[in-house]
Amino acid sequence: MRALILVVWLVVPVVAWAYHRGPGQERLVLDDAARLLESAEQSAAAERWADADAAYEATLALLPADRLDEVRRVKLARAQAQIQGGRLPQAHQDLKALVAELQADATVDQTLLADAQRTLANAQYYMTWLLRLEGEPETRWGPEIDAARQTLRLLAEQSESQGDRQAAERDGEDLESAIRLARMDLHELQGLPLPSQ
Repeated sequence: MRALILVVWLVVPVVAWAYHRGPGQERLVLDDAARLLESAEQSAAAERWADADAAYEATLALLPADRLDEVRRVKLARAQAQIQGGRLPQAHQDLKALVAELQADATVDQTLLADAQRTLANAQYYMTWLLRLEGEPETRWGPEIDAARQTLRLLAEQSESQGDRQAAERDGEDLESAIRLARMDLHELQGLPLPSQ
């Protein structure tokens, strides 16, 4: 009996060490990622967009590739922080890639896809506004606002068919804003304050 107790007493530290060196390391990394994500969300809530962007980026660096849903959600949150923090061109490119990735995945959460599409449409709207103010030709800004209008129309129709009147109204109002922006004369546009989220 003493021999059995001695063997168990000697094996327990070996098993604990093996767990720590194996699956325990992944859990430590996930714990660090969770802390960074919480910090990013707190920074975003306090409207410290640069801090939120940096924390989201650090979170993405720690998250394993097999946690695809979490990675995608963090990418979307990071793009939203970038838009708010004045990094619109980077967010715009990241959102295009994210939406394409989500659309290619048949098993994707449709709510996540709709949120990513809505955020991309908003980024396209703001990009159009800035491109027009910079005097870019319609061949440069036209495709952006057209893509935003199509996406917003699709989202409004989906929300309506799902019975979500509030989302349908919001998407409809955003669609009307996009149409007005495309039709607006440049002199009218220059007289307006820059839009905010």
